[in-house]
Amino acid sequence: MGGGRTRSETVPTPAGDARITWHDATAARTVLALGHGAGGGVEARDLQALARVLPGAGVTVALVEQPWRVAGKKVAPAPRTLDTAWRGLWPALCAPGLPVVAGGRSAGARVACRTGEALGAAAVLALSFPLHPPGKPEKSRAGELTGAGLPSLVVQGGRDPFGRPGEFPEGTRIVEVPEGDHGFAVPKRAAVGQEEALALLTDAVADWLSGLTPTARP
Repeated sequence: MGGGRTRSETVPTPAGDARITWHDATAARTVLALGHGAGGGVEARDLQALARVLPGAGVTVALVEQPWRVAGKKVAPAPRTLDTAWRGLWPALCAPGLPVVAGGRSAGARVACRTGEALGAAAVLALSFPLHPPGKPEKSRAGELTGAGLPSLVVQGGRDPFGRPGEFPEGTRIVEVPEGDHGFAVPKRAAVGQEEALALLTDAVADWLSGLTPTARP
């Protein structure tokens, strides 16, 4: 099952215009909506890898650019504003009439966790979930993850300063990318190369998505 076309659309939200870049599967069964982090956009290596691979597995990937990025701003707004924009663009993500899995990397993962259940998402994918600020494990955001209320998968780098896999709450479904940092970059000395690390990530997500059903709950 091969991937189909790529297309973009601008979607107005109460926080400004967002942009969705669709990577269509030719026979899609699910939409995976992915938001970006606070320090970058949809060009992140993990988001691009998923958009490249998953359409061939029957998953249409929607890469979502928040209004602040579309407007060319350098600093992300408050979480409340990110959530407002995500809620505003959600109907566009549901337009194909398929189950939608809410996801994202870093700040985008937090948005998906906070809003997914209320929006009717089928599940939540958290890439590089920022469990705490670097060096401040006491400032945990675990409640956002555990409170998502939906089937959830975390994919985390083994040396992510925002939270290593072993720091997550017991019961978290988590896949570790060995020696990956917050952007899933692996050092040259690592036993797993960069392409292998990304393949591990995309394979894990594809396997997880294939086991989901629209009515699944934790």
